[in-house]
Amino acid sequence: MHKGKPFGELFDAHVVCAFSLRFSGNTSLYYGDTRDSLDNRTHFLKDVGIDYQDIICAKQVHGNNVKYVTEKDKGSGACTYETSIPDTDSFITDTFNLPIAMLTADCLCVFLYDLMKPAIAVVHAGWRSTQKKVLTKTLESMQEKFGTLPENVYAAFGPRMRGCCYEVGDEFKTYFTCGLTEKHGRQYLDLGQVNKNELFDFGVKEENIFDSERCTSCHNTEFFSFRREGKYCGRTMSVIMMK
Repeated sequence: MHKGKPFGELFDAHVVCAFSLRFSGNTSLYYGDTRDSLDNRTHFLKDVGIDYQDIICAKQVHGNNVKYVTEKDKGSGACTYETSIPDTDSFITDTFNLPIAMLTADCLCVFLYDLMKPAIAVVHAGWRSTQKKVLTKTLESMQEKFGTLPENVYAAFGPRMRGCCYEVGDEFKTYFTCGLTEKHGRQYLDLGQVNKNELFDFGVKEENIFDSERCTSCHNTEFFSFRREGKYCGRTMSVIMMK
């Protein structure tokens, strides 16, 4: 198995949406052992029906900048990290056959699909970006750019370090009003819950939210984990495209 499908088979005819597994190898051109990364990208993306030369990637900075991308951006960051779109943690587009991607290793990736416009987004939501409400900003950008209505939004969560393993400091109580649990005197953060609450606040229906429910730490044989492996670990690619 080379990929996970966060929306299951629901939109197979209209949307490609998938994340790579550890078996696919490191897909980052910057982090970890990058010697085979381009080949790994090529094989993973071919497996989901995407030409690796078309992919759009970002220089992710754990911020909340949202970038609207079009045909002219196709291939940015596809073959070299240097050509990636800078200072961006969220892509939105209404262009068909334009694959957009984020790379993670413990952080949450959120896929968004406006069924009616149609339009899509991919969001890198680590704790810093989540604190800065990158998902809310993405939804607001889609609303402004495409006229997206909450009832037409479908969302899917990729693998990430879940609340079972994501230990954080007590200062996180000042960062988040939800998503924190205490076990044996220690704080644990559930990024999924925080971002799910943002979706609810925007008006997204609970039945339109899908969760891969995979923890990158518990299932480290399937996914890369920055916390377990250190700064030299590889990255999972999450990609979405309308067709």
